[in-house]
Amino acid sequence: MNVKQWLCRQGESRSPIFLIRLMVGAVFLSEGIQKFLFPDALGVGRFIKIGIPYPNVMGPFVGVVEVVCGSLLLIGLLTRLATIPLLIDISVAILSTKLPMLFQKGFWATAHEARTDFCMCLGLCFLLVTGTGSCSVDAKCGGESGS
Repeated sequence: MNVKQWLCRQGESRSPIFLIRLMVGAVFLSEGIQKFLFPDALGVGRFIKIGIPYPNVMGPFVGVVEVVCGSLLLIGLLTRLATIPLLIDISVAILSTKLPMLFQKGFWATAHEARTDFCMCLGLCFLLVTGTGSCSVDAKCGGESGS
């Protein structure tokens, strides 16, 4: 097989969904854990600073959602379902932190700060549409394959 055939080949082997799951799942898992390790900077304290209602409840709640759903993405279990709370999570993060920044600091500063949020949002949308892929717990158990 030559390079052109390899690049143009269709199918699951040319679409390693597990890499997207790994990227998105690892970031959310890490961020969720950090909400508990550093509550003043990334958890309750941050939620107070940006004006999230009920920060003492929402900080730990969001941390749990990120840990649980990030872990589900990593192993490929209930992938499409796990993307939904994370899409809500990232949407609230963008609306509460990046939108005000856009008006205060302008487009380029916001674009710089929002790059991870933007990538996570697109990664979640990709997983919602494609599903879990063949290298996943769901595929091994006969669940969705993402085809």
